[in-house]
Amino acid sequence: MESNSPTSSDDYAADISSIRQAQERIEPFVHKTPVLTSETLNSIAGRKLYFKCECFQKGGAFKFRGACNAIYSLDDNQAEKGVVTDSSGNHAAALALAAKLRGIPAYIVIPKNAPKCKVENVKRYGGQVIWSEPSMQSREDTANKVLQDTGAVLIHPYNDGRIISGQGTISLEFLEQAQDIDTLIVPISGGGLISGVALAAKAINPAIRILAAEPMGADDAFQSKINGRITKLSEVNTIADGLRAFLGDLTWPIVRDLVDDVIVVDDKEIIQAMKLCYEILKVAVEPSGAIGLAAVLSDGFQKNPAYSECSHIGIVISGGNVDLGVLWNSLEK
Repeated sequence: MESNSPTSSDDYAADISSIRQAQERIEPFVHKTPVLTSETLNSIAGRKLYFKCECFQKGGAFKFRGACNAIYSLDDNQAEKGVVTDSSGNHAAALALAAKLRGIPAYIVIPKNAPKCKVENVKRYGGQVIWSEPSMQSREDTANKVLQDTGAVLIHPYNDGRIISGQGTISLEFLEQAQDIDTLIVPISGGGLISGVALAAKAINPAIRILAAEPMGADDAFQSKINGRITKLSEVNTIADGLRAFLGDLTWPIVRDLVDDVIVVDDKEIIQAMKLCYEILKVAVEPSGAIGLAAVLSDGFQKNPAYSECSHIGIVISGGNVDLGVLWNSLEK
């Protein structure tokens, strides 16, 4: 039974109603991704673990859900001029693919230091790549120029209600596929994924615990929760290239109110979790996607009595677009 907890559109950029609408809108296009379990990993973690494999989503990541919802929310006049985004990661490829399905242009501003595999995905799906310098200022300036030149619609990677609602469809599937889940562990970066997941999950089961997993070298969400306001870092340094963004003004209130805690792990723990996903689950997972498992296995989780009752844990494997060159180098260290 769904609660009347504060998840109305008056409170946040999305709610359970917009998430259900998103599910209906994108159902013809997205994969209902599988949930995997492993007795070996259960034994290692001392918990029952359920892995929602968004690495098997179209485009190789959960981002296709939000991108698809945003693209198909546009009216015909808006869609005709296409869409633009500034992204170095999975959102870029997801938006390019969703735009291709609708038959409209996608202008993707990408910094020159973006992972090669993710740039190739954008090109593969027909996105028009526009290069920028790595700085946020250059990325934003380039995107604004494209907007002026084309009249396209800006689709932000995470700070957008349509994106948040699309990502929330993960919870609708996950809690149907594994109904015993009492805790969800979700990667956090800009907050679009965890915002949608938290809004839907808390509406379905107000008692469910939502935990964010974040790299130590990009722990702005952890610091934001402590400070009670959006806190940005002067620099970020983590192998998890998908988790280097900062919270937005639409995602922060949801993270502030509905995310119960943030678990911070270092890159070594993330790499070890990737190895376990490869060796035991037999699933190719990028660093950002492995961080949920890293969090469950970390001392910060295992030795914290506050989590002792977390016995059935859902982990969102957010993506599988790994740069193999970076992976091999990290595994050899």
